[in-house]
Formats: sequence, C-alpha cells, structure tokens
Amino acid sequence: MTFSDGQLELVTVLAGLLALAYAGVQTALLLREDEGTEEMRSIAAAIREGAVAFLKREYTAVFIVALVLAVVIAFAFNITGDGPRLAVGFLFGAAGSALAGAIGMLVSVRANVRTAAHARKGNLGETMRYAFRGGSVTGLSVAGLALLELVGFYWAFGGNVLQMIGLLFGASLMSLFARVGGGIYTKGADVGADLVGKLEAGIPEDDPRNPAVIADNVGDNVGDCAGMAADLFETYVVTAVSAMLLASLIQPVTAAFPHAILFPLVISAWAIVATIIGGLFVRMRPGGSIMGALYQGLAATTGVGLVGLYFLDSELMGGSPGIFIATAIGLIVMVLIVLSTDYYTSSSYSPVHRIAESAQAGAGPTVITGLSVGLESAWIPGLVIVAGTLGAYAAVGWTGWGNPINSELGLYGIGLAAASMLAVTGMIISIDAFGPITDNAGGIAEMAKLPAEARAVTDPLDAVGNTTKAVTKGYAIGSAVLAALALFAAYTFAAAQQAGIPWSSFTSNLTIDNPLVVSGLIIGAILPFFFTSFLMNAVGVAAQAIVFEVRRQFKEIPGILEGTGKPEYGKCVSIVTDTALRQLAVPAIIGVATPLVVGFLLGPVALAGLLLGVILSGFPLALTMTTGGGAWDNGKKYIEMGHYGGKHSDAHKAAVVGDTVGDATKDTAGPAINPLIKVVNTISILFIALIVAHSLVGI
Repeated sequence: MTFSDGQLELVTVLAGLLALAYAGVQTALLLREDEGTEEMRSIAAAIREGAVAFLKREYTAVFIVALVLAVVIAFAFNITGDGPRLAVGFLFGAAGSALAGAIGMLVSVRANVRTAAHARKGNLGETMRYAFRGGSVTGLSVAGLALLELVGFYWAFGGNVLQMIGLLFGASLMSLFARVGGGIYTKGADVGADLVGKLEAGIPEDDPRNPAVIADNVGDNVGDCAGMAADLFETYVVTAVSAMLLASLIQPVTAAFPHAILFPLVISAWAIVATIIGGLFVRMRPGGSIMGALYQGLAATTGVGLVGLYFLDSELMGGSPGIFIATAIGLIVMVLIVLSTDYYTSSSYSPVHRIAESAQAGAGPTVITGLSVGLESAWIPGLVIVAGTLGAYAAVGWTGWGNPINSELGLYGIGLAAASMLAVTGMIISIDAFGPITDNAGGIAEMAKLPAEARAVTDPLDAVGNTTKAVTKGYAIGSAVLAALALFAAYTFAAAQQAGIPWSSFTSNLTIDNPLVVSGLIIGAILPFFFTSFLMNAVGVAAQAIVFEVRRQFKEIPGILEGTGKPEYGKCVSIVTDTALRQLAVPAIIGVATPLVVGFLLGPVALAGLLLGVILSGFPLALTMTTGGGAWDNGKKYIEMGHYGGKHSDAHKAAVVGDTVGDATKDTAGPAINPLIKVVNTISILFIALIVAHSLVGI
C-alpha cells in the first residue's frame, strides 16, 4: 500500500490528538476522587499554592529571556530569510516545553492528596493504579503536545527540517531552565529539611513540625514533575528531529527510503497507541510487587511498539531488515538501561545494600561507598550505548558481504535507534510522574496523621517512586546520548554544506593530531563539570538558607517541637524560591555561551570537537550522579525498613548524610546535564551558518 506524505502527516496529527483526548479523560476520572479530610485538603492546598507560585515566577523570568533571544535570532538570521521562522519555532519550542511541565505539575498537585485519601482504604494495588493514572496524564500529554508541534512545524515549513532547529533550541533552553531551577528548589528544600529535622531535631521526614516540610513537598512537584516533563518533552522533540535532520541532509537516505524524513514521526504516532495499550497492563497481581506491575506496563508497551515497528518498516521503508534491526536496537538499549538503573538503585539488590551496610561505620564510608556505586553504574550503560550505536550503524549501512559499510546510511541508522526509543516515552514518563505523586501522598499522610493502614500503602509506594524516578533519568540520559550523536552527525553535514565543501572534506579535519579538535574536545569535556559545579553550589546555598531559617523558627517560635506552635511554612517556600531563581542564571548562560564563543573564536572544527567532548564526559558524569544519588536515597530507605538498626540509629543518621549528598547529584546536577548536551548541539547547528561566515579561524 502506498502512502503520501499528507496521509502520514494526518495520521500523526490524529495520534497526537488521541494522546491529549486520553489524557483529558484520565484527568476527569482522576478529579472525581475524594480529597480526604479537611486537614489533608489544607496541606495539599499549601503545596499547590507554593508550586504554582514558583512556576509563575520561573516562567515569567524565562520567557522574558526567551523573547529577547527570539528577537536576536530573528535579526541575526534575517539575512538568510530564515530569521522569523527560526524565532517563531524557538518561541513555540520553549512554550511547548513549559506547557508540558505545567501540565505535569498541575496534575501532580491534585493527584497527591487524592492518592493519600485513596490509601485510607488499605488497598495497595488499587492505590498504585490510581497514582499511575495521574502519571499517565503527564505521559500522554507530553507525547501528544510534542508530536503535534513536530508535525505542525514540519507542515508549516514545507518539510524544511533545518528550519525546525529553532523549535529544538527553544525546547532545550526551556528544559535547561526548568531542570536547573526546579532542581535547585527541590533539593535545597529537601536537604535543609533533612539536616535540621532528621539529624538535629530527631523528628521524622514530612513531620508537620518542620517549617521546611511544605517547601520540600512543593519541590517534588516543581523539580520531579514540572522539570521532568519539560526535560522529556525536549528529549522527545530533539530525538525525533535529529533523525529527521539526518534524513533531510543525507541525499542517499531519501533516495533509498522516500519516507525517511517522516518515519520518526510515524514511529512517535504508533508509540502513543502502544502507551495506551501498555497502561492497561499496569496492575498488581496477588503477591506481586509495585515495580513488577509498572514493568508489566513497560513490557507490554515495548512489545506492542516492536510489533508496530515491524509493520511500519514493511509498509513505509520497503521491508528493510536493517531499518527494523536499527529500530529494534533502540528498544533493546532502553530495556538494558532501565534494568541497569533498577539494579543500582533498587533496595532489592546488592549496590543499595552495600551503601546501607557501610552506614554502620559512619557518614564518611556511606559517602565513599555511594560514590563507588555511582561510578560503577556508568559502566554497563556505556557498553550498551556503544553496542547499540555500532549495531544500528552497521544494520542500516550494510551493503552486502565484503562491501564497506555505507557511512551515510549508517548514520541514519543511529538516528532511527534514538527515535525508536520514543516508542516507550509516554510509558516512561507515566512511570516517572508516578514518583512525585506517591512521594507527596506519603508526606500528606504523615502530616495529616493518617492511620497505620494508610501509611502501610503510601510508604511502599513512596519507596518505589525513588526507583521509578531514577529509571527515567537513566532512560533520558541514554536517549540524549543517541540523539546527540545523531545531532553531531547532522552538525558535520550542516557545517560542510554551509562551507560549500564535501562532507568527507570537513570530517577529514576531525583528527586527533589537529590542535583545534583537541582544544574543542578538552573544553567540551570540562564543560559538564564546570556547569554542574554551579548547580551543586546552588543547592548548598539554598540548603544553608533553609537550615538557618528552620533553626530560627525552632528557637523563636514557642511550642513548635511540642506541636502547640505553628511553623511559618511560607517563609521557607519564599526563601528557597528566591534562591533558586537567583542561582539558575549563571549555569544557563554557560550552556548557551560556551559553544558560541568556541565556534566564533576557534571555528567549526573546534566546535565539532567541543560537541564530542560534551557527549563523552557528560554521559558518564550524568549517570554517576543520578544513579549514585538514587542508590544513596534507597540505602537510607533500606535502613528505615528496619535493617542495620532502623530509624533513629547511628546508621540511619549516617545514611541521611549520604542521602543529602545524593539529593544534589540525582535531582539537580545530574539530570541537568541531559538538556545541557542538547542545548550545546542545537545552538551549534542553529548558528553554524554565521559561525562558518564569521569565525576567526576557518575550516
């Protein structure tokens, strides 16, 4: 059967609308549930108010910057005639990422209290299903919004994928701001609340006597929900366009596969169907586990996605075995990264047990062991990415026994492997958004003093939420690397095109004996370290401010610790909001300015080296930080389950210290590397024409 481009675009639009319609229905069902007692509603309202206030202030600041940048882009590229289109795409990319984050957060701050109320029935399986429903609203909303923006701009720009780079840059920049700002907020509040509440005052986590407890719960939403949704919206957009861009720039690809440009969007359309079907399988069996139920949904989504990829290949790509293998490799890479992350962060396995055991010797060994686990955790995903990249490259580039691999077709294979990971994005986001909902539900249950049968439901859901969030970060980082490799290849083609030379001539300069390449590699390799240094410091600054404020309230407000005085929750929310917004500017400027400075001063060859350097160092650093941080957190929770002395023991106090270190790495610094990698790549492609024309050093 023959399909026209118009028909494929229509199918993609319908899939995007289906995702939003499904999310709307799930939202309506979600909001029908009871919100619990008056005290529960009051606590939830305070969390919701703080989260909305932060998001308004953050988005106001970011969009002022975005409008200025849009004007700069419009004028800078007006000479080529692309300026207005790139500027409009930039604004829509930023707005789409922001909207995805807002939807995720607004659903989370309403599902949290309802999940806690649901837990009072004492049914773990049903409460888990309800919390997952809240997560699925975020997952399908992000997928639907991203897909509609992609197909809309492809159609509006007449199929010119290069003009869609503005869309990528806007989404990436918004994602960077959301991850950085939300991450600083959530971990500044969390670390400060833990240090004074748990270690100094000896009160439980989420105790209403802690003045920082509302700020901590607000942080779960602005960081793990709004920041995560904005990040994965950007991942979705960048991954799809990177494959489309390769197809549009490499003439042999479209000659061999006429639907090559639209194929990633059709994969994304099928992914929505796969996610909806997969969601039906998320249910606990008798004697089963929460994580097992979530993995059932992921497995079903993967299976349906794989079947769909086979038929899409048959109908649109001529039944090419190489195309199907490359897309299947993307799903295999996803599965292996998820399993690896689960192994290193779940309390069921030895890495977390090692951290908990080391806590018996004090805080120092806990931190050292956690660092060891984090460093080790980068090994398996690294090998998986290498194998996946080589496999996809060879599968599509293979031209017969004894013949050399067609490098141009092979590069498209890498882009397809990244794009096929989109087949599970909706489900991955749904599983991730489940985490902050259950985390908040546990906090509300404790603050509202719900009975033991409710805590018996919310506590295990909260513990699993840590692993689901870690799994999503591993997935996002892995897909970012594959997408960045495809973007790097697209950059080399775009640079050669703008310079008016063959692609092979440009890439022949990318050798280790070229000092420009080495210079770019070194700058790129140190960029993630320099970037994250500001984020780690920002969390420290925010946590310090919270510590001082909580100590002040304990000292100056009579009866707080006795439960007769009321803490000033709003003061902590205000402090951490102001600190987060002040601290996010410098890291964002570093991410945007570095590639431009290198490009204009040292030229496109050095910039190519920088892009490789950022990918090569950013990937293991991000994994080390996010996975190690998740392991620290669950090491603490493993002790709280009753191991090695349980709560209030010396081992528990040492594990809390490890967790505070991990908080900054897993939820602020590590995840922010993901959008950093893509911001650097997209801005390089966006400005390549100006860099080639005006750099101080030529090619």
